[in-house]
Amino acid sequence: MLADALRADVRGLAPGERLPSSRALVERHRVSPVTVSRALGLLAAEGLVVTRPGSGAFAAGPPAAAVPEPADHGWQAVALGDRSVDSAGVSWLLTPAPDGVVPLSGGYLHPALQPARALATAAARAARRPDAWEMPPLAGTPGLRAWFARASGPAAAPADVLVTSGGQQSLTTVLRALLPPGAPVLVESPTYPGVLAVARASGLHPVPVPVDRDGVRPDLLAEAFSMSGARAFYCQPAFQNPTGAVLSPERRAQVLDVARAAGAFVIEDDFARYLGIAASPPPPLIAQDGEGRVVHIASLTKATAPSLRVAAVVARGPVAERIRATQLVGEFCPAGPLQETLLELVGSPGWPRHLRAVRAALRSRRDATLSAFARELPELRVDRPSGGFHLWIRLPDGVDDTAVAEAALRAGVLVSAGRPFFPAEAAAPHLRVSYGAAASEQELAEGVRRLAGVLRS
Repeated sequence: MLADALRADVRGLAPGERLPSSRALVERHRVSPVTVSRALGLLAAEGLVVTRPGSGAFAAGPPAAAVPEPADHGWQAVALGDRSVDSAGVSWLLTPAPDGVVPLSGGYLHPALQPARALATAAARAARRPDAWEMPPLAGTPGLRAWFARASGPAAAPADVLVTSGGQQSLTTVLRALLPPGAPVLVESPTYPGVLAVARASGLHPVPVPVDRDGVRPDLLAEAFSMSGARAFYCQPAFQNPTGAVLSPERRAQVLDVARAAGAFVIEDDFARYLGIAASPPPPLIAQDGEGRVVHIASLTKATAPSLRVAAVVARGPVAERIRATQLVGEFCPAGPLQETLLELVGSPGWPRHLRAVRAALRSRRDATLSAFARELPELRVDRPSGGFHLWIRLPDGVDDTAVAEAALRAGVLVSAGRPFFPAEAAAPHLRVSYGAAASEQELAEGVRRLAGVLRS
């Protein structure tokens, strides 16, 4: 059969190589032109040859792999049940701005403000240690535990410190250690979306407690403890995300008194201690706590670089052992070289210089952004934070902040809608505008100009 003979011939040709002409095939195989045409048509249907009118037939390339039918994963819906993990609020905050879009959202310093050279030097020194890649002590390297203890105030000892793999991992460990699935946990409202995501993924129920310019309201905190029966309250007393509020001295004592009356823990997320602008924040809450009521989370990632995922949990008493055990079964211990890198960094002469530079840069950027709002959107109420990265913008009633954020992205500026920062219903529409991630003050001004165009439209 001619098709079988030609099939064998084609397999010996390189892709794109020309077959003999139809006339040559007629003469070689002593068949009619119709037989040759039918044989080539069959091979073309099989994908072995490509025919080009007026040019002849050519060997085709290797056949494309068959696309498998999509697998049926429907059974997984039954196996997983009705619990879900919603990362939308966190992923929006961590998604880089597309090219050409001004980033007025984000929780980390622009690369130009990060201590890249100092980190490279510290990492090189850490990697040269003879035991750099050995298993570190399970609670953290002694030098780093001592440094975090000193930074937490006189009430903390190195033995109270557990080194962790960043602030977010600390939140996960602490919430799972303190509370069983199904339990309520009090949180500031608005608050950091990452803690809401962790709490819900752990089966907890966040209960909102309103925040004003002086931090959480102690009267409403006491009411929330009484009504919910909660045994833990999460807060950010210094430069709260997203509002920038600093818990006032009077309320600091009241919060501890309320927690004492409720027999509850206070989880203090001290993520922004080194981001002061006008002044340094008050000492951590744990410095006023003599009962082991405060579980303190300290992180330097915001003041350094996103990949320096090292933090610490400071706690005393049985809760400290529970937290250590929870971390141990969850991740063993943080990477030793990262711990040593951070210890090298904070012990270097360049560390205080870096913090001064960050403070000056944030002050200048904050003021430039506030000036841009006063110029472009004078009708909006914008508070002046004394530290941190963010402005909390109150929008007019009836405005859909999520729609504004989506329209702003289309207009070339990335901002964060306020709704994901609220554990329940939003009290009013807001935007969170960040001034730490943009490349320059000029870019910040351009971002506000683009945002103004969206709001006016």
